[in-house]
Amino acid sequence: MTHRTLMKSGLSCLAVMLALGLTACTGELDDLDQWMEDQKRLTPPKVEPLQSPQRFDPQRYEVIDLVEPFSPQKLIAANRQESAQPSALVAAELNRRREPLEAFPLDTVRMVGSVVRSGTQFGLLKVDNLLYQVKVGDYLGQNYGKIMKITETEISLREYVQDASGEWIERPAALQLQEGAQ
Repeated sequence: MTHRTLMKSGLSCLAVMLALGLTACTGELDDLDQWMEDQKRLTPPKVEPLQSPQRFDPQRYEVIDLVEPFSPQKLIAANRQESAQPSALVAAELNRRREPLEAFPLDTVRMVGSVVRSGTQFGLLKVDNLLYQVKVGDYLGQNYGKIMKITETEISLREYVQDASGEWIERPAALQLQEGAQ
C-alpha cells in the first residue's frame, strides 16, 4: 500500500466516525427537545389580571390667592418686615459701632500669626497688605462676626447670616493660620 492509499482509508474512517458521533448527538438533542416540551406543558404561564383604573377626583386649587413661594414679591415682603423689626439676634449688632475689619469679607482676611501679651492671646490678621491685631470680643467680616476664641493656629468666631427663608441664624466660622503665605 502506498502512502496515498493509507491516507484515503484514514480519511474514510474519520468520516465514518464523525457521522456516527453526530448521529449519537441527535439522539441527545431529541431527548432535550422532549424535556423542554414537557416542561412547557407542566408549567402554566402566570398572567396577573390588570387592575381597573382608579377614579380621578379633581381638587380645587385653594392657595391660588396666596403669594407664590419663589416670587420676588415674597422676598420684598420679607425684607420690608425685617427692616421694620429686625431679629433679636441682629438687633444688638445694628445698634453698635462697626469696627474697621467688618468692611472686609471673611475670605479676604488671613491669619498670619498669634501673640501672647500680658496673658492675653492676640491674633495677627493680614488684609490688603496691612497687619491687624485682634483679641476675643473684636468683630470682623461682613456677617457680624465676633471673635470667640484665639489659639496659636486658629481664630474661632460666630456669625449671623440669613437662611433661605430669610430668618437670621447663628453659625460658627474660623480662620486657620496661613503658614508661608505671602
